[in-house]
Amino acid sequence: MKKTHTTRSTGDEAPKLHHFKAAGLFRDPSHAIKSSRLFTAFFLILFLVLFMPWTQNIRSNGSLTTYLPQDRPQSIQSIIPGRVEHWYVREGQFVHRGDTIIRISEIKEKFMDPKLLERLSDQIRAKEGSQSSTSGKIASLAKQIDALQKEKRLSLEKARNKVKQFELKILSDSADVIAVKSDLDISVLQSRRADSLFRKGLIALTDQERRNLKLQESKAKLQTSENKLLTSKNEILNANIELGSLEAEYTNKISKAESELNSSLSYLYETQAEIAKMNIEFSSTVIRSGYYYVTAPQDGYVVQAKITGIGENINEGDVICSIMPSSPQLAVELYVRPMDIPLLAKGRKVRLQFDGWPALVFSGWPNYSFGTFGGTVAVIDNFDTKGLYRILVVPDPNDEPWPKQLRVGSGTFGWVMLKDVPIWFELWRQFNGFPPDYMGTDNSQDGESKDKSATSKKSPTE
Repeated sequence: MKKTHTTRSTGDEAPKLHHFKAAGLFRDPSHAIKSSRLFTAFFLILFLVLFMPWTQNIRSNGSLTTYLPQDRPQSIQSIIPGRVEHWYVREGQFVHRGDTIIRISEIKEKFMDPKLLERLSDQIRAKEGSQSSTSGKIASLAKQIDALQKEKRLSLEKARNKVKQFELKILSDSADVIAVKSDLDISVLQSRRADSLFRKGLIALTDQERRNLKLQESKAKLQTSENKLLTSKNEILNANIELGSLEAEYTNKISKAESELNSSLSYLYETQAEIAKMNIEFSSTVIRSGYYYVTAPQDGYVVQAKITGIGENINEGDVICSIMPSSPQLAVELYVRPMDIPLLAKGRKVRLQFDGWPALVFSGWPNYSFGTFGGTVAVIDNFDTKGLYRILVVPDPNDEPWPKQLRVGSGTFGWVMLKDVPIWFELWRQFNGFPPDYMGTDNSQDGESKDKSATSKKSPTE
């Protein structure tokens, strides 16, 4: 093997480049051309990549939930306090709606009587009998009042007729007194003439005595007529007094009957109120007896039993266990920043990555990602939660269905797809800290508001 001797350069002596392999390659024109072409192709590809489309997106962490509230895990509570007597299910067991989960017994003294419903029924029947008797008494009193009013009308009419009779009798007696007074006046004149003629001797004594006797008879008749008239006046006074007495008597009787009628009505109303109260108590007791058996409100799986022992007391409203609906409509809840809310709208496409599910994600190229699933924005909350806004994402019907192995509560990472822009624009935006480009976004909410405003501007005739 031939040895080569190297000499050190000293002073102004130039280095010999042919001793270096890299320098030799650059001195070779073919290698220089290849290197320049390689760098040119690399920068050309890099330049072209900058003009490739990039999908802007909003990234967010979240968890799996259900779209409908009734599909979420539900706590089964005891409506009444009681004592645990028997469990009919175990944790993880599937139950149908109406299946018995647990049976409890009564612990309140008021409801411990085994014949409570029977005794309440007896009390209600007794009160109803009392109500019936009171109703009969009220009907009798009403008839009695009606009879008294009729009797009052007849009696008062009879008394008024009697007063009219006495008034007519007074008129008759007054006429008799006037007639007797006329006879008396005539008898006085005749008696005076008879006395004058007797003194002159023109008539006999017997004629004079007969005319004096007639005068005395006329005076007696006048006295009798006046007495009779006075008696008639007294009788009409008594008739009027009797009329007032009858009216006062019947008014007293009717008032007494009406007072008793009102008392009976008051007792009847109290009885009806007591019967209504007892019926409410009876119905409440019947409904309460149905709460001794706690049943499943819907189909699902029993989870997280809170009450464990037989004989353990539970209070009103205590959680017995939870039930997970069997076929929930799954949804993903994501939390986004307030600055990203204007970019969102119902129907926006979303790509989702579920915990425990293998995935290869290219956020800017969702069509080339592996292990992600599609969704659409269904709900956007109108208020924030600790500075973030919640959105609900449901499965995209036009995309691959979500895995059946998913469970409520598992973690999720999502990308809300926005506008397609060149990569250079996205790099420039990220470098300057600008928000995503929201021009041209399909915001259905804005469209709805514009439609409403346009409708409101129309005249009523239009």
